[in-house]
Amino acid sequence: MTSVPLAARLSIPSGPLFFPVTAYGPDGSVDLDVYRAHVRRGVEGGAAAVFACCGTGEFHALTPEEFEACVRVAVEAADGRVPVLAGAGYGTALAVRYARVAEAAGADGLLAMPPYLVVAGQEGLLRHYREVAAATALPVIVYQRDNAVFTPESVVELARTDGIIGFKDGLGDLDLMQRIVSAVRTEAPGDFLYFNGLPTAEQTQLAYRAIGVPLYSSAVFCFAPEIALAFHRALESGDIATAHRLLDGFYRPFVELRAQGRGYAVALVKAGVRLRGLDVGEVRPPLHEPTEDHLKQLAELIERGYALLEENK
Repeated sequence: MTSVPLAARLSIPSGPLFFPVTAYGPDGSVDLDVYRAHVRRGVEGGAAAVFACCGTGEFHALTPEEFEACVRVAVEAADGRVPVLAGAGYGTALAVRYARVAEAAGADGLLAMPPYLVVAGQEGLLRHYREVAAATALPVIVYQRDNAVFTPESVVELARTDGIIGFKDGLGDLDLMQRIVSAVRTEAPGDFLYFNGLPTAEQTQLAYRAIGVPLYSSAVFCFAPEIALAFHRALESGDIATAHRLLDGFYRPFVELRAQGRGYAVALVKAGVRLRGLDVGEVRPPLHEPTEDHLKQLAELIERGYALLEENK
């Protein structure tokens, strides 16, 4: 295990940030052996961190017992080679419970997701995330999306809160994010981390990078790690021609396919993992599986993406 703080380990990632899907067996229960293999493959394939049981991992569909088992297995599979962060969400009491469960299971940090159902004001949101951050010794990244949208002033307060090390944006409002980055830089200077958390974040990462958001989640890494790694290397080296080639030939068509069904940001990724040879099962309700036609299009798209890598050699 390393003694380097989590923020430092995440600040300059050596590869994509990996958000594994949660594997289910034929009877619908969590398949920890397949999940372990999935996480291990990602770590050995070049992931810089594992974010277990988050959005792509169907946090919403897991019981607390399943969550604990998956986080523990992810920590075991990573074996200290990369940090493991876990999701925490719902109302404040449950988010605190999940945070403590993740800490007991050996996680290195938390991705704090939006509160359940209610649309709260800024004062309530700040109180919620402060209580989550105070509940454990784990560093926390706050996830902005859906009903958890922050003003720049509120993010300054988050950046000043002990235990909160970063802010992940799943909203997609670049004007707001630019103002957030500027406000924190001015009012709370330091090493606060920013992440692009939009679905298929590679599609928007050139724009996010330009406003000071260098980190991003990669669901594509779950099923096409070589493509995700190639895009990551292109960004880090300034090889914009390769980045554009992958965006035009793979990522944009994938995003357009993803838009064909609600919940496809998870369901298509899980289907992609199955198409690549690891049977992680189907998504749990209320999500649903892609249609047969969409599965066929996904298979063709994955093949096209790998062909692009061959052309680039």
